Amino acid sequence: MSGAVAIVTYMTALFRLPLILSGKLIWMFGLMGITSLSFAADEKKQVKEYSLGQESQRKEGVPRGTVITKTWKSKVFPNTIREYTVYVPAQYQHEGQDKAAVMVFQDGHAYLDEKGQVRATVVMDNLIAAGEMPVTIGIFVNPGWFADALEVAQKWKAPKGVKSNRSFEYDTLSADYAKFLETEILPEVAKSYRLTDDPDQRAICGMSSGGICAFTVAWQRPDLFRKVLSQIGSFTNIRGGHVYPSLIRKTEKKPLRVFLQDGSNDVDNQHGNWPLANQQMAAALKFAGYDYKFVFGEGAHNGNHGGAIFPDSLRWLWRAE
Repeated sequence: MSGAVAIVTYMTALFRLPLILSGKLIWMFGLMGITSLSFAADEKKQVKEYSLGQESQRKEGVPRGTVITKTWKSKVFPNTIREYTVYVPAQYQHEGQDKAAVMVFQDGHAYLDEKGQVRATVVMDNLIAAGEMPVTIGIFVNPGWFADALEVAQKWKAPKGVKSNRSFEYDTLSADYAKFLETEILPEVAKSYRLTDDPDQRAICGMSSGGICAFTVAWQRPDLFRKVLSQIGSFTNIRGGHVYPSLIRKTEKKPLRVFLQDGSNDVDNQHGNWPLANQQMAAALKFAGYDYKFVFGEGAHNGNHGGAIFPDSLRWLWRAE
């Protein structure tokens, strides 16, 4: 049996049966063999490793965009400081009629690493050059840390003695993070670059808690963002995110396009089961008639599978029809 180990146990047990003969009750005793069958999970799961394709590699002749990293102190999330990085494709023009499309990434550091699991700027360079997505400015935002200054570059964990505001910002089902983008980050980036105001040309992306954050922003403010890419999204009960499937089913359809990715070896803990939660999200989106795609693989709670299909995710998300 795949995925489990069968354990067969044989036991003997004393039995007593009543028997009536000639109007008298007589008890019969004996031994009976009992066979029981139970199952134990495999001690170690086999997690599939996915490989990156050509679009995730640097190609000769493809122009490179530029990246600029800055720090930001937020008013929406008081007393926090964070890094954000702006990616500007080589094809961007400061003048002309067409403004640049926008794509925001939560946990920006995880997407920027050119030797990492996603390599977002490499993929965007290649797809923009091939005409498979619009000229898009990427805004890679890290979660806030409670500090006066950043002593080290931001990664997944804050340094000792520094508290991260990541879960509050990402897992909370409110419009606060959308307000943070609308009133702080987008206006600041727009001081230097011509960004579109068209919500159909704005996408938002994240993994894990960043994934549910991306969906929450678009769900709360479809007037700001209408394209969502969630990788291993935490649609579980960290801060109430498990309610989304029922909300999707019971709420009037919103003008969103949603790409979900998850794997059968994702997390199962006290907050919920990630594979089941993402399957429930996909089922709800299907029921409500959304423009959605769900890719369910065999990966774990990391960026490996989502990174491998990141080019196709962007192609689907930015397709014309």
